[in-house]
Amino acid sequence: MVHTPYHTDFVTVCWFLYLIRTADNRLYTGITTDVPRRFRQHQAGKGAKALRGKGDLQLAFSQEVGEHSLALRLEYRVKQLTKREKERLVAGEEAFETLLARLKDD
Repeated sequence: MVHTPYHTDFVTVCWFLYLIRTADNRLYTGITTDVPRRFRQHQAGKGAKALRGKGDLQLAFSQEVGEHSLALRLEYRVKQLTKREKERLVAGEEAFETLLARLKDD
């Protein structure tokens, strides 16, 4: 009898937070492992229902965040921000690291 060791190769998957600006200047927040692929899906109308029929879309912001669980928490936190706070994040006025630190403090 031959025993073959069970090997598990752990591949670290990096998650990203992104914001998409719609034609009416709204900001949609999402997470993905592949920002260009997900943005193409949104543009083709195959992404989130919230973006369908919203006109031209622009990728306004994307940032690598690491693990899926952190990405989920961060997505929730960003969705709770006001439009003004999201705009500050997009413009670089609100440091992403500051937002991340606040999340880790929770």
